[in-house]
Amino acid sequence: MADTARDELAALAAAARDRHLTARYTLSGTDGPTRDVTVVSAADGSWRVDVPGGALGGTADVALAATPDGLFQCGLPSAGRPGPASCVRLGGRDDAVPRPLDPRVQHPFTDWLAVLTDRRSALSVSVATAPPGVPGSCYAVESTAASLTPPLDVGIYCYQPDGTPTFVRAALGTLTLAGPPGPAPDTVPLAGPVVTGEPLGQQAEQSSPSPGTS
Repeated sequence: MADTARDELAALAAAARDRHLTARYTLSGTDGPTRDVTVVSAADGSWRVDVPGGALGGTADVALAATPDGLFQCGLPSAGRPGPASCVRLGGRDDAVPRPLDPRVQHPFTDWLAVLTDRRSALSVSVATAPPGVPGSCYAVESTAASLTPPLDVGIYCYQPDGTPTFVRAALGTLTLAGPPGPAPDTVPLAGPVVTGEPLGQQAEQSSPSPGTS
C-alpha cells in the first residue's frame, strides 16, 4: 500500500507540475491572521506567488516570481512598504530563494513538486483522510532521511485528479484552495519594474533609537 500511495502521489505531483492556472489560497496556522495567497503558473513555465505579510515581520507584502529573465522578489504596496511596487532580481530562474528572504509559501507549487515526483526522494507516503470540504486525494508525507534539512516540509498534501493542489498542511502553515482556479496567462508579469536595491527580509526592521535616548 505504501508503494501504491507513493506512485499515486508522484503521478499527481507530475500533473501539478504541468498544471497551468491562476488560483487563490487561504493561508492560516501561522503567527499572523489568515491571508489570501495568489498563485499563477503560466503556460511558458513561469510562475508567481503573491504573499501578503510575506516580509518584514508580516508588515510587508511581497511577490516571488520566476520568469525567463530570472528569479525575482517584488515588494508590493503595503503598511510596511509604502510606495509603488518594484522588483529585485535574486538570481537565475531555477535558483533557490535565499533563506533570509524565504516566506516558504511558494514551495508547494514550485520546487517541492519535483521532490514529490522523484521516486528517489527519501520520503514515506501514506493515504490520508481529506479534511472536511477539501476535494481530491490526500497523502501524508514523512521524510526518511537523517538530514537536518529535509527536501520539503512533512505534512499533508492534497490534489485533484488534474493536478490542482487543494490543500497543504505543513510547517509553513495550512494552504486551502479558496475557489475554482482560473485560466493561466501565457507568461507571468512582474508586479513592477526591476530596480537595483536590497530585497525585503523576513525579519521586521529594527527602529533606530530616538536622539537623546540610551
